[in-house]
Amino acid sequence: MTDTKLKIHVPGDHIMVGLLGERDEYLRKVEEAFPNADIHVRGNEITVGGPDASIAGHLFEELILILQEGQRLDSRTVLRTIDMVRSDERPSEVLAGKVLKVGRRVIRPKSTGQKDYLEAIAKNVITFGIGPAGTGKSWLAVAMGVQALNAKSVERILLTRPAVEAGESLGFLPGDMLAKVDPYLRPLYDALYDMVEMEGAQRLLDRGQVEVAPLAFMRGRTLNNSFIILDEAQNTTPQQMKMFLTRIGFGSKVVINGDISQVDVKGGKSGLSGLEKTLGGIEGLGFVRLSSRDVVRHRIVQDIVNAYENADSGKP
Repeated sequence: MTDTKLKIHVPGDHIMVGLLGERDEYLRKVEEAFPNADIHVRGNEITVGGPDASIAGHLFEELILILQEGQRLDSRTVLRTIDMVRSDERPSEVLAGKVLKVGRRVIRPKSTGQKDYLEAIAKNVITFGIGPAGTGKSWLAVAMGVQALNAKSVERILLTRPAVEAGESLGFLPGDMLAKVDPYLRPLYDALYDMVEMEGAQRLLDRGQVEVAPLAFMRGRTLNNSFIILDEAQNTTPQQMKMFLTRIGFGSKVVINGDISQVDVKGGKSGLSGLEKTLGGIEGLGFVRLSSRDVVRHRIVQDIVNAYENADSGKP
């Protein structure tokens, strides 16, 4: 690769401060990521030379665009942006656009996969989000549901999930129906509380605008004008999945999430496995596959997911 020399003008002192980070923290992360780039900062100009000048210069341009959209950088955003630029993606298009406004919160995707997932939910009647833990599947689905409820495009949000963990049946667990299913739906509750806080969530539950039910209770119902989220769908049986999909009524939107690598259903036959081959050609139905690159938890989670994927595929 031939050496290139680039000059990048940073428009404004406040952008320069946000770009470099406190005590040049973000600048050092860029230098560590691209050791073959020779980076010099003088005033409001960044000069980049060396074999990695082109990609490092593109990274600075993307970070400047993100800052100009009013976002603040942090270490995780800088590292994520580095990963995306290395993969020839446009992080400014993913990270800088306002996608959802839920109350006072503005929620943006943090990866290209998350952007595709949100766009699929907006576009389709039924969206399947398939990927590992930590990719934001449930959290973003609840955000879309709350936005739809606030916009009055649906009358209620329905949260459901198969209850199969640890071999316990709902009848075995103590308490009323809500108490029995509560442990299984805790991730969805946590996302709901994050969007509308605990008091707001309780009001929605009391009014019936948010309903929580185990998947087994869907049989015989027709679900109209609802935003329905089926979580942990890898733990459905094929019969349960067919039952659920045929409950969907008019004016409803459905998000079905799951991780094929974590099947706990008895016998190991998941209702989510192979479904794309069966249903892939149906209009209004979309599949989005998320990967370790879409994990938005601690960076070590992404490394763990990669390690398991490599082990499953026989890679060292």
